[in-house]
Amino acid sequence: MVEAIDAPLPPTSTTPQVQDISLHGDDPPPRYIVRELPDLSPPSTTIPIIDLSRLLSGDEDGGREELGELKAALTSWGCFQLIGHGIPGELLDEVQVSAKQFFRLPSEEKQMCFRPEDDVEGYGNDPILSDKQILDWSDRLLLKLVPEDTRKLHLWPTNPTQFREVVSGYSDELKRIVEALMKAMARCVGLEEDCFLKQYGGKEMMMSRFNHYPVCPRPDVVLGVKAHSDGSGVTVLLQDDKVEGLQILKEGRWYGVPIIPHALVVNVGDQMQIMSNGIFKSPMHRAAVSATRERYSLAVFHLPDPEVEIGPAQDLVTKELPQQYRNLKNYSAINFDCFQKGEIALDSVKI
Repeated sequence: MVEAIDAPLPPTSTTPQVQDISLHGDDPPPRYIVRELPDLSPPSTTIPIIDLSRLLSGDEDGGREELGELKAALTSWGCFQLIGHGIPGELLDEVQVSAKQFFRLPSEEKQMCFRPEDDVEGYGNDPILSDKQILDWSDRLLLKLVPEDTRKLHLWPTNPTQFREVVSGYSDELKRIVEALMKAMARCVGLEEDCFLKQYGGKEMMMSRFNHYPVCPRPDVVLGVKAHSDGSGVTVLLQDDKVEGLQILKEGRWYGVPIIPHALVVNVGDQMQIMSNGIFKSPMHRAAVSATRERYSLAVFHLPDPEVEIGPAQDLVTKELPQQYRNLKNYSAINFDCFQKGEIALDSVKI
């Protein structure tokens, strides 16, 4: 559940960087202590694995079988590990190395990319919106990738020197992959393959969030990211290549997601759950922290332009499954408002 947020403070309020707090080795400040205590040893599980190369192959039998596996993953877990995606392993390694090099820079160098007080993009952490807000044990670099002409390049690191080129290349690869996945998602429920993409109105956004989870002396009472579902259409996560931390909630139990080298974790966002009329599930997930090892990840959120209206695909609205959600614009703003009130955004738009 999201934390209740009361007594709003100016959204320009910020907190010290978690990395700086971690260096002192003291117990986390009270603002980081969560109410639902983490499970330090959740059972590990093999979430579904989908091979994109099989989905896109000319092998009719293999493609049909993989499409069935995709539907099963989307309607049960709401997430899967994607292999056979075609992104060179060398590029994925470069993305991870570039992120680690940036977060390991001295504070004064990272400050050159610091998030402006009136913006969400840039380096920093979540703005404080309430004096009761529970904070995440993470520092972040949030950058818009698509549309390219809206990139705020003054917030993009120039150190490491390869950062911009590497991230731009990764962005191009993800755009290709997400569009292919959205077409396959449509096909697996019997829709024309462009059905979900057409709801974007030819407009899409991709936001990247580089996450750094410093060492924490009390992983039993702190989370890197609190439990939540994503407000995106689709989210693609590049996990740390050595340190686990992602946990998925299924049927009331938390499961740890293992690392598969060079696989991408893909999960349904709230907006895809809406467009599928509730057939696909947007999973609750969170990030744990470690007392001995820092962790890094990169989440990329693919979502419609906020001015474009989305809603359940009408071919998925039937007598047996009436329309579950209302048509709407700018779900991200609805999601943010609900978070402040301690409400679940999907519940607020349900018919």
